[in-house]
Amino acid sequence: MAEDTARRLQARPIPVPKAAPPASTQTTLLVIALVVATLYLGSDILVPIALAVLLTFVLAPIVSRLERLRLGRVPSVLAVVVLVFAGIAGFGMVVGGQIADLANNLPSYQKNVHDKLDSLRSRATSAGSGGVVQQATEAFRDLKQGLEQVTGDTPPTATAPASALPAPGAAREPVPVRIEQDGDALTIISDVLGPAMAPVATAGMVLVLTIFMLLQREDLRDRLIRLAGSGDLSRTTEAMNDAGERVSRYLLMQCVVNVTYGLPIGVGLWLIGVPNPLLWGLLSTVLRFIPFLGPAIAAAFPILLSFAVDGGWTLPLLCIALFVAVELFSNNVVEPWLYGSATGLSSLAIIVAAVFWTTLWGPVGLLLATPLTVCLVVLGRHVPQLHFLEVMLGDRPVLPDEAKLYQRLLARDPIEAMEIAEEKMSKGGLVEAGHGLLIPTLSLAEQDRQRNRLNPEGRQAVAEGMVALLDEMMESSPPAAEDTPLVLCIGARNDLDEAAAALLGHMLRPRGLRADVIPCEKVSVRSIAALAPTGVSAVVLSYLNPSALSHARRLVRRLRLHFGPNVPILLCLWSAHPEADAPEHAISQTSADRVATSLTGAVTQLEEMGVLAAVEAEKAPQA
Repeated sequence: MAEDTARRLQARPIPVPKAAPPASTQTTLLVIALVVATLYLGSDILVPIALAVLLTFVLAPIVSRLERLRLGRVPSVLAVVVLVFAGIAGFGMVVGGQIADLANNLPSYQKNVHDKLDSLRSRATSAGSGGVVQQATEAFRDLKQGLEQVTGDTPPTATAPASALPAPGAAREPVPVRIEQDGDALTIISDVLGPAMAPVATAGMVLVLTIFMLLQREDLRDRLIRLAGSGDLSRTTEAMNDAGERVSRYLLMQCVVNVTYGLPIGVGLWLIGVPNPLLWGLLSTVLRFIPFLGPAIAAAFPILLSFAVDGGWTLPLLCIALFVAVELFSNNVVEPWLYGSATGLSSLAIIVAAVFWTTLWGPVGLLLATPLTVCLVVLGRHVPQLHFLEVMLGDRPVLPDEAKLYQRLLARDPIEAMEIAEEKMSKGGLVEAGHGLLIPTLSLAEQDRQRNRLNPEGRQAVAEGMVALLDEMMESSPPAAEDTPLVLCIGARNDLDEAAAALLGHMLRPRGLRADVIPCEKVSVRSIAALAPTGVSAVVLSYLNPSALSHARRLVRRLRLHFGPNVPILLCLWSAHPEADAPEHAISQTSADRVATSLTGAVTQLEEMGVLAAVEAEKAPQA
């Protein structure tokens, strides 16, 4: 009986969960709007959670290392948290001591500040009649008096007219007196201590949440996987690993960058003589976690202090030069070297993310902008409905080179098209650029033409732009001699095929061949008689559509009747896969002598047909 039950269970099909239907665009936009509204309205709850998650990302590897040392989960978490918050408290004490020392020394800098302000004021007033500052002040004063006269307002210091004064001996109206009592002690305490207690309460919530997240991180991970989709564990696991790795790497690299920024600032300020260099170095290290605004705020304080300390202008100029030099070195050398693709965000995405999260959550949002946006990009990479997030915010190219070149040719922009082609050509020469960029670009245009998505004007723009691009790229190649073998490169069906034929012709000319590019109109039934039937060493037919074999068969028959059976015909099917059976099938269908599917293959076929060997034979007696 047990065997029958097992047999029935094996025969029963295992139910496979059906994939959820793709969400519509309206549903996706509605969900995004609801999420943004929830983030804004629930900021008081979500901000501590986000900070706790960020700290968990940072501290989880350290806790795991302590657990491997058999310290235990709870002692490891408590030790790491206590150590971190003790470090934060120590940092606060050091900064507080430096600020107190600075406050004690500020009165001694007051005379330098007054002297510089007097110097600036005297220079401003000495320039022109009355000075720029004085003229601006008088202009504003006149404008204010004019507005008061128009509105009927009388300045408080104006003298009242005599008619408005009370007559002598007249009874004056009593002035009402209102006695207000101060609030109770609880109201005063709440008004004074309320704003100061809010950050303390937030820090306490972050501390408690961080401890519980570190203690229960496996359980939280499993619950997140269950919510994200337990039916696709592979994709969910990959997304979580990707997000965790990117955020952790970003935070680690950010710490290294900040230290390499704050340390030279502190040492440099100490060398040039700015007071409290330890304070400014620490603030530069911490404030650089805030994108864009952090470095500016960190530089403003020591620059203002150098303005107050030095009686001249040497120290402020040295301080400004120090910050500019360290900032340029950090942005152009340290960050590209350390970051690389650590975040996967574009530069524009970082700016947009900073504005977005600051609008939602204030200064804390600015601090969390980059880690949160990294998670959004990872989500867009692994969730098809949110793929637009990766396209908008990611740093990976969204268009291949051939699509960019095709778009620039359609837009009739030869300058940027030339830049794309030169970049590709610099990596592998004309052969690599033709095989990996130019032929795929023409293939895209041919595919759009077959789908009726490319009008004749656009096709002409692409073809003419490609020919002009080839002429610009190969302008330094010398022309072949008149007595060298002649190869006719024929664009079989349209001007796109002619552009591909021109590309092959540019590759053959440096090899000593004369390559004439012939449009399809010259090999039609009525016009082919105008071509000279002699002096041709080979004929190359260029097709971007590999399925146009019936057209190729008729054209090959026509060319054989005109040039004779001794002239070899090479059929180039540029979009055919080289490893498929396209060459053999095309030869049997069209009766061509050889078939090539790439530029290098076309050159190889011409060598095997003896065309290039004839060139070498002609060069040998001359040598």
